[in-house]
Amino acid sequence: MSDRPIGIICALPEERDLLASWLTETETGEVLGRPLIRGRLDQNPVVVTESGCGKVAATVQATVLLERFGCRTLIMSGVAGGLAPELDIADIVIADRLIQHDYGHQTDQGLRPFRPGEPPLGDRRHEIAFEVDPGLLNRLREALAGVNFEVPAEMVRQGHRPDRHVRLVFGPIVTGDQFVNSETMRVRLHQEFAALATEMEGAAVAQVAAMAKVPAVIIRSLSDLAGAESHLDFGQFVATVAPMAATVVRRIIAVI
Repeated sequence: MSDRPIGIICALPEERDLLASWLTETETGEVLGRPLIRGRLDQNPVVVTESGCGKVAATVQATVLLERFGCRTLIMSGVAGGLAPELDIADIVIADRLIQHDYGHQTDQGLRPFRPGEPPLGDRRHEIAFEVDPGLLNRLREALAGVNFEVPAEMVRQGHRPDRHVRLVFGPIVTGDQFVNSETMRVRLHQEFAALATEMEGAAVAQVAAMAKVPAVIIRSLSDLAGAESHLDFGQFVATVAPMAATVVRRIIAVI
């Protein structure tokens, strides 16, 4: 077991609280006004931060975790909006690639995405996605084999899900500084990027991790489906589904 900690970033307190409750040997503090906890998660050294929402907020915390605490891996744990029609509220998506959908060259024909950090003009110099190492993905899949979640029966009775069994899938996640509350945009993001979920921090954390040459693992439980009702569903379900992502973090922590 490495003495270098794993950095875990959560945007919201609902996403952080369960993780924090599991830590032992804890020290609490603040970084730039944001809460931070050092400790051990099942004997693994970790630093858990609450970043606030958006790419800049997450980037600041990711940089602090790497520079101040020497973290060897970054994890982003929390909620997202579902994009794929086959997914339902509370299903879990682990990113195998991450794309910033709002970075690029804007013309009258729309936004041509580029890889963040490169000038968004002319020919693309790099692939736009931040890819997760296949070996790491295999370890994650093995650690999560047989994991099972069930949602409260009330979610099914109210028509929010077809059944209680939560699906866990790997696939692309897109990131942008927008809460998506639009069926038109939901369809566009899914079709253009083959993305399963959209959120506001993950690909920014992946960008920082790529610069530092460390892995980034982004885990999202779906609080809403990014369409016309997403603003209502988010408020209703964030506290229910966020702990599921935290439980996935606990399950994989030993193999990262």
